[in-house]
Amino acid sequence: MMKKFNSFNLKKSAAAKAVLSAGILSLALAGCGSDGSDGEDGKPGPIGVNIDSAKSVNAIFTNAAVEAGIVTVDFTLENDNGVAVLGLTKDHDLRFGIAQLAHVTETMNDKDGVPTEYDRGYQWQAYINAEKSPNPDWVPEGESDINPTNQFQANVEKASDCETCFVDNNDGTYTYSFQQNIGNVTTPVEVIYNADYTQRATLELELPSFAANANYDWQPSTGTTDGIQTREVVSIETCYTCHQPDSLEFHGGRRINLENCVSCHTATSGDPESGNSVDFTYMIHAIHKGNSRTTYSPDSPDADENGNIPAPYKVIGYGGGVHDYGKVMFPQGPAADCTSCHVTGENAPVNADLFEANQSNQACIACHTTMPKAYHDPSNENCMSCHIEEGYARSAKEAHGDIMKAYNETQEMSVQFSEIGVDSDGKFTTTVQVLGTDGLPLAAEFVDTGSRIVMAWDSDKDFPSYSEASYSKRRMKLSEGIYDAAANAWVMTYAGIDLPADASGKTFELWSALKICYNNGGYGRPVVEMTDCTTEGVRKVEVKDEPFHFIWSDTGADLDTAPMARRDIIDQTKCAGCHNQEIYHYNNGVNCQTCHTSDKTTKSNASEQYPNAKKPTSFAYKAHEAEGHYLKYAGVGSSTVIKTDCMTCHTDDGIQLGRAPERTWRYGDMLTGEDMWVSSDAGSCMSCHQKYLSDSGKSHIETNGGILDGISAEDVQNRAKETCSTCHSPEKLMELHGN
Repeated sequence: MMKKFNSFNLKKSAAAKAVLSAGILSLALAGCGSDGSDGEDGKPGPIGVNIDSAKSVNAIFTNAAVEAGIVTVDFTLENDNGVAVLGLTKDHDLRFGIAQLAHVTETMNDKDGVPTEYDRGYQWQAYINAEKSPNPDWVPEGESDINPTNQFQANVEKASDCETCFVDNNDGTYTYSFQQNIGNVTTPVEVIYNADYTQRATLELELPSFAANANYDWQPSTGTTDGIQTREVVSIETCYTCHQPDSLEFHGGRRINLENCVSCHTATSGDPESGNSVDFTYMIHAIHKGNSRTTYSPDSPDADENGNIPAPYKVIGYGGGVHDYGKVMFPQGPAADCTSCHVTGENAPVNADLFEANQSNQACIACHTTMPKAYHDPSNENCMSCHIEEGYARSAKEAHGDIMKAYNETQEMSVQFSEIGVDSDGKFTTTVQVLGTDGLPLAAEFVDTGSRIVMAWDSDKDFPSYSEASYSKRRMKLSEGIYDAAANAWVMTYAGIDLPADASGKTFELWSALKICYNNGGYGRPVVEMTDCTTEGVRKVEVKDEPFHFIWSDTGADLDTAPMARRDIIDQTKCAGCHNQEIYHYNNGVNCQTCHTSDKTTKSNASEQYPNAKKPTSFAYKAHEAEGHYLKYAGVGSSTVIKTDCMTCHTDDGIQLGRAPERTWRYGDMLTGEDMWVSSDAGSCMSCHQKYLSDSGKSHIETNGGILDGISAEDVQNRAKETCSTCHSPEKLMELHGN
């Protein structure tokens, strides 16, 4: 027995020593008679995971109260499985904020110069503020469009600054009493506490690998959280349409909740180094206006033909980093479509329609700047004195709606193809009509005859060959057809191109890039409607209609046989989610592969560094290399869109190597400009990585059967023996690219 006892490793457990000692003692006591009644069982320890080893942490407020100006909140921490997270202390990076949703009025001059009180609705105002002077070390020399000035900034308080404010209840629940007394806030920004107004407490906890945010809204006078005043205008889920969730983690990654953002980015907050407002409404609109943000300055040598000069929105970040949002290219087109972000309807935020309320100038001047046109008085930024329903000028809803009317109407129109066949010379021919919202053919005067119809074949293939047909010959302007006035139709004959000898059985497509003409509106409340295309300055908007696919037979179009469909590599709805109705040219869906094929002839891409360089114009290359899509190495460097998340654009089945070994890619050598043919999988990678391909990366591709130096498509097809898919599964590729 002694031998076995000694083999127990007592060094590893002090508890084991105690157990063994207790056992020996109990044996000794057993020989001394009764030990009396048993003591009470100890209190069970809490069940949970320690915060320093937790893989996830979620913060949830459970209650809040105000007494004599002191705000006290209760909250819990739990992981993604609902297990309590224990061990939070005040010395973790734990911070709290407190704000009030106050009814705001503002006295400004009306359009006649008379001081008038205007209702600005309910606005968040933080109780914790500080006045900040520009840090001279952070103000960059020679930077334009900044005006360093003292500014107020909303802030949060650190739990570690108070010895008695934080209480751990030892069960995953915690209590915090704010250091800021909200009952008498007079400096640096006066905030008058009103128990009937909605109050918001916020929490931010930053840990080494992740952050947790939470907010709690309540009305102190009743203690209720339901049926109280809110200001929920935009859902962060809408932001995620274009933005990756982990790219919207700001201030070092600690702030991730929209509710926390708006309670700090208030109307009184500004950036001292740039002098610009960081009010949330102003800041978001100014950022998204991007490189289109201008102001009127006709005397400037940089003024354009309309007298406007760039007015980029800039913020100087911590350490003096310049965030120049004048380089942002807002992808949504038309930009006047407020519903891109302000989504209303079922499941929308409670106050989603607040953007139509005409209560604030902030969004107006953020986009249009303080003096967008010569006839505006720069000393009066009171847009709402004129721009309201039934006012002197159109409201924002009316003005933006007038722009959108053309886009919305053309979505309800269609293009109809008929009489598809060949003429006496064997040339492809078809008749086309544009049908209006009532389903009847539109008169020719409203259709832009300079717009085109495109015809192509092999449209069912993932990567059709471009070499068989000339791009310039398989698209036709309406003006090149013969107009039939009686039918309001055009007969289109593609005389410049021969059909392939093996056309029978191939899938063909016809798709529209046809445009309808509208007037642009103007002063007052004009009726926006279709307009004769010969009118000067008309707006031309594409008809949005699906491509028409059909099977070709020996005698023409076989409309009884279902055409074969191309595999969906990208999700067009995702493209539209970011780009809306204007993507590039031919804004009728995303049918780019028809022309931008993998073997398309390269074009010049000369630069001072690479005077002979060329680049491919395949769809994959154009999409992957587009400025704004690839912010890891290019673009504005804002990191607010992470293009390397493949699922931003692709379908679930869109990423798989080894699927098209017959495909070849035509690239251009970046130094010499000579054609360079590349094998199937290697070319997919090169569409992103050509600029950054190292010698080791090149060797890896070639060692695994890829071709990077082909002299022709045939050369590549004869030599390529790619084995990329052996290791690079879709799951691994997506994981590597941030999914």
